[in-house]
Amino acid sequence: MPERKAQAHWEGSVKEGHGWIAVESGVVEAEYSFGSRFENRKGTNPEELLGAAHAGCFTMALALGLTEAGHPPARIATTARGGIEKTADGFRIPRIELQTEGEVPGIDAAAFDQHAAVAKDHCPVSLALAGTEIRLTAKLVE
Repeated sequence: MPERKAQAHWEGSVKEGHGWIAVESGVVEAEYSFGSRFENRKGTNPEELLGAAHAGCFTMALALGLTEAGHPPARIATTARGGIEKTADGFRIPRIELQTEGEVPGIDAAAFDQHAAVAKDHCPVSLALAGTEIRLTAKLVE
């Protein structure tokens, strides 16, 4: 399997400085700063990028599980929501909430929920985030 690479560059102090984050493929290069991370200013932040990675990984894992069970999805849309919080020990990401909606012909809501739960527990990004609570809301639509 290929190894992936991303990088970050920072200039200046934490509050007054700024930087950029980029991925090796070149499809993502974005500025970030204290303001974009803690004050909702323009730019990205590590938590947003982590959420995108988690949503993408989970969605592919769910599509794989459904396809292997004989129910390839017509569509799956997932949102990941989370943020950074200050604790007595420093900063951490305590939870990520995945909300997914799928159009899957020939399957009922209970089976969809079961496949979604397995994908949540076993996608590689979920496994990498073992210290973070991961919540899931799954909805089958027609």
